[in-house]
Amino acid sequence: MRRLKDIPNVGVAVADELRALDITVPTGLVGRDPWALYAELNARRCCRHDPCLLDTFIAATRFMAGEPARPWWHYTAERKARQAAGKD
Repeated sequence: MRRLKDIPNVGVAVADELRALDITVPTGLVGRDPWALYAELNARRCCRHDPCLLDTFIAATRFMAGEPARPWWHYTAERKARQAAGKD
């Protein structure tokens, strides 16, 4: 993989958001915390992005960690449970 758009679930818009976080290649996601990426992006852009973007960050970071490709919505229930538990 050479381009961000080569990662499953990452299209033009998500790739632009990753570049705003100074992530320019897929390996830039290895070892990264998707929750921290989402919080950092919100802080840099001075707005709260749709939480589905967080789901996409989870999908992308997990894929780059070696997990199988899954659609971003696979992680929605996990995100909601974590938020309900007050972990983020």
